[in-house]
Amino acid sequence: MKCPNCGAEMADNTLYCEQCGEDIHIVPDFEPELEQNLQQTIIGIMEDLGQGTDEGREAKEQECKEEWEEEDEEEDGEDEDFYYQRPRKKHLIWKILLGLLLVALCVTGVLGVRAYRYNSLDYQIKAAIQNVRQQQYDKAIACYNRAIELDSTDIELRFGLAEVYLQKNNKVEYEYLLRDIARDPDATTEQLDRAYGKLIAIYRDRKDYQTINDLLLNSGNEQMISTYQNYIARPPEFSVNEGYYTSIQPLKLTAFGTGKIYYTMDGSTPDETSPQYTAPILLEDGDYIVKAVFINENGTVSDVEEKEYHIENDEILAPELSAGSGTYYSPTYIRVLSDTKNVYYTTDGSNPTYASNVYTGQIPMPLGRSTYKFAQIVDGVTGTVTERNYELVLGTDLTPEQAVAAVAAYSLASGKIRDEAGHFDDTNALYLYEYLYVANINKQGDYYVIVEVLCAEDGTLTRTGSAYGVEVYTGELKKVLRDEQGRLTLEEIEANTNSQEGESPQGGE
Repeated sequence: MKCPNCGAEMADNTLYCEQCGEDIHIVPDFEPELEQNLQQTIIGIMEDLGQGTDEGREAKEQECKEEWEEEDEEEDGEDEDFYYQRPRKKHLIWKILLGLLLVALCVTGVLGVRAYRYNSLDYQIKAAIQNVRQQQYDKAIACYNRAIELDSTDIELRFGLAEVYLQKNNKVEYEYLLRDIARDPDATTEQLDRAYGKLIAIYRDRKDYQTINDLLLNSGNEQMISTYQNYIARPPEFSVNEGYYTSIQPLKLTAFGTGKIYYTMDGSTPDETSPQYTAPILLEDGDYIVKAVFINENGTVSDVEEKEYHIENDEILAPELSAGSGTYYSPTYIRVLSDTKNVYYTTDGSNPTYASNVYTGQIPMPLGRSTYKFAQIVDGVTGTVTERNYELVLGTDLTPEQAVAAVAAYSLASGKIRDEAGHFDDTNALYLYEYLYVANINKQGDYYVIVEVLCAEDGTLTRTGSAYGVEVYTGELKKVLRDEQGRLTLEEIEANTNSQEGESPQGGE
């Protein structure tokens, strides 16, 4: 098959020439010339029917009269007018019938062509495409609209019409059609992705991120929401449901996407000037109205989430201690006499936290001045803090440093170490001795407790389990052990000069 326009070879059933782009119509185009020819034909027929000028009509009558006079000149007794009118009438009837038939055929053909084209989906689509190529956008729009009337289920037709409006720079209709496609329940995932992608491109160019957020959230399409989640600002989620509570509630706020959460607790609407959420909010005693908003990295603001809470929490009492603040002149233990569960303490003057020392048993009071703070921490809430200031003074000239030197001298004399540095073999490992605390051991006397520490070649320090006691007032040296109940006991050095076993005491009795 060859193209009638350019002569190029065409595949069978092809609707337009790939070489020149000309459409190949099954039914010929209706041209203005055809209509003009039909009109002239009808005029001619009407003239033949006697609707022309008077001169023409009279000439025709004379012609007919002469013809019939020759044929009937031998017939006698007949009226001349009768013979004249009979053939004339017969001749006109045939012409009328023939003319009416020809007019009917012409009109039927014209109407048939027009009806075919108007009701042909393929023709309307091809005409729309050709008009777009020729930049006749209004005609293309008319063809696409008719095609959509013929098949309203074809979503691709709406995409085509939208693109024509875009080329006309009619962005209102372009956006309207894309939104119509996005709302269509019969649109495929691919078509939805195209529609949302084009819409988002429109609003992104305008930097209208709030409209993108609203468009996606109102769609109810979780797949689209997930695909374009970076454009969405959903309200923060609260870890605690609103209501009545009888204990402290640590409230956590989380958000979907990248951005920041801001909150208020005074009833005002949160914004970028409000406190930023960075850690759980502790709801202790009283009534709370917590409002939170999420602002993503594009500056899109979510709806405000609001919850109300009523907290009635029992007071967390301060720990009760065995030793009050003051000066002490003999070794003393500090004990917690109240509930010891979840009790934390510090010795640097700071308030206790979860990172502070955990109270596990009595604590030997250190020499000199010290400050202790104790508090119970429950569900992240710190109770009332107990603070004590101590000073422990012993009536002796023997210092803890001298006690450590005495233990090191004993280890050197007994062969435990080879030199004063603490080497015990050919490696660089050392035995070191460290003062731990002063305590009254089993009511036998007050002793500086010294523990042995192994310093490996890499500098790692590990207690060996050996411990010594140096009597505070006399300097007497003994081994310190623990009995089966975990209490400190003393053992004479002379009786176990070759024994290096024992357990390092971690606290008092």
